[in-house]
Amino acid sequence: MAALTADQEKLRTEVVGLGGKGVGESSSERIDRLQQISAQQNILSILNDRLGAQQQLVALYGRWGEQVELEQKIAIHLILQSLAWIAAICILVILAGWALQLALEKMVRDPRQKQTLKTVLNLGTQLLGLLLILLIIFGVPRQMPTILGLVTAGLTVVFQDFILAFCGWFVLMGPNGVRVRDWVEIDGVGGEVVQLGLFRTWLLETGNWTASGHPTGRRVSFLNGYAIRGKYFNFSTVGQWMWDEIKVSVPPGTDIHPLLKGIYEATVKTTEADAKMAEMEWKRVTHEEGSPQFSAMPSVNLRPAGAGVDIIIRYITRAGVRVETRNHLFAMIVDLMQGGSKEDRNLAALSPQVGPKTRPS
Repeated sequence: MAALTADQEKLRTEVVGLGGKGVGESSSERIDRLQQISAQQNILSILNDRLGAQQQLVALYGRWGEQVELEQKIAIHLILQSLAWIAAICILVILAGWALQLALEKMVRDPRQKQTLKTVLNLGTQLLGLLLILLIIFGVPRQMPTILGLVTAGLTVVFQDFILAFCGWFVLMGPNGVRVRDWVEIDGVGGEVVQLGLFRTWLLETGNWTASGHPTGRRVSFLNGYAIRGKYFNFSTVGQWMWDEIKVSVPPGTDIHPLLKGIYEATVKTTEADAKMAEMEWKRVTHEEGSPQFSAMPSVNLRPAGAGVDIIIRYITRAGVRVETRNHLFAMIVDLMQGGSKEDRNLAALSPQVGPKTRPS
């Protein structure tokens, strides 16, 4: 504006000077002077317009400066207000966690359950406080349907195991599912079901499911999703029947065939009741008509082993009495083998001895 004002004053002076030179000049000189005056007036008009525009810009920039200062004050005020809200949320989260822990100390007595609830409550209050702080910093999102869809998809991926566990609970509640006190094997871990919840199955682990009454003392938990995407064995659905084997080593020189016959008859007599019950239950489970396609009768086989032979006895038994049945069969086999040895010794004693006669003393 200062430069334009100086140019304006200079042009005005020149126009005034040109206007005072009209004495004693010819017509051509007068025409030239008038043309110069006209050009100078046009330039002066342009300078006046530019000067007016600059004056308007000065006023506009002044108003803009005032507006920027006001917006800076508003932004600082909002920042301080947001910081105050964040500080208040942090204090409320700390106080809420402290109050919930005090209430938990009075309401819950179990130390393990108390520790678990403390962890869950602390994590829940902290996540809620973090969510509120993010809402204060970024504001309420505008595209709520998209955000809800993304959040739902993320939660589905994160909690897919729990969703499968919840659906698996309905499968386990079915006719071919699992009940409390059943003997099961899940992911290679066997034990007795002690609790069946909406999301988890708890087992009292046993070292070997065939040896009842020998738990390891460990309590194992599985998500119920194994009923849908995995596999499990329930040994309580068909009476807990199993095939067991006994191997007996017979020394060389023993009469095998009578011993083999006696062992087979003793095994059939001992396991006859269990075999009939197993066939009846298998027939009922498989819904077969007539006689079943398999037999639960025991078998006795011979196998060469070193200098002697091994007798392999295979029979059906209930898992809960496996050890008792095995011990009973062992006792009967030992009696049969000892009885055979006594008869051999008696025959040897009654048979005449052949050898040199001794002279009387």
